[in-house]
Amino acid sequence: MQTINYILKDIRPFNLKNDIAQMKKIFERYPFSHLPVVDRKIYFGTIAREEIEMIKSEDLKLKDLKHLIQPYYVTENMNWFEVLQNFATYNTNFMPILNADKTYVGYYELDDFLNMFKCTPFLHEEGVILVVSKSITDYSFSEISQIVESNNATLFGAFVSKIEKDIAQITLKLSLHDINNTLHSFRRYNYEILNEFEKDKYIEELNERSNYLQKYLNI
Repeated sequence: MQTINYILKDIRPFNLKNDIAQMKKIFERYPFSHLPVVDRKIYFGTIAREEIEMIKSEDLKLKDLKHLIQPYYVTENMNWFEVLQNFATYNTNFMPILNADKTYVGYYELDDFLNMFKCTPFLHEEGVILVVSKSITDYSFSEISQIVESNNATLFGAFVSKIEKDIAQITLKLSLHDINNTLHSFRRYNYEILNEFEKDKYIEELNERSNYLQKYLNI
């Protein structure tokens, strides 16, 4: 997907001479969480709507608030998924774009990239969502792909959806197939299965054995 086709240029960036009153009026015109700050073609970063709205002294200049400016951005040659990751990292719906000379050239809007994501096989293709977990030092996407493909399934997509206490949670989208052998393979490689399936034979067998053992102990 060509992200360059989604570059927007309709917003004029703030400069360091803008005062709070001017910035509040401009924020009222746009639905963005942040807007860019440029001075003499030098990109400074973005300023958050909530930061401006909290300031009561409307005659203050942006040059007096440099400590509130966040210097995040993406470049023209980044792929769409890297851009989407940056939206998530900085919790924003506005992403400034710089060219190779680090000059501000425009911005991306979050909704455009969410629509790109909706069109990917991860969401578009019919399949199975599988969530597994393993130590962040032990899992690999090459191993995950090998496990999936060895069970005659296709991996439409995978991403790390959570990391907690050195355990990575990986969400997978697989093609429709007999999931039970795939679950068994992941367990053999010491992955924990985090979501449930109605016909998980491995769990059924464990439950049957547990029930049998309980009956034996009660005799």
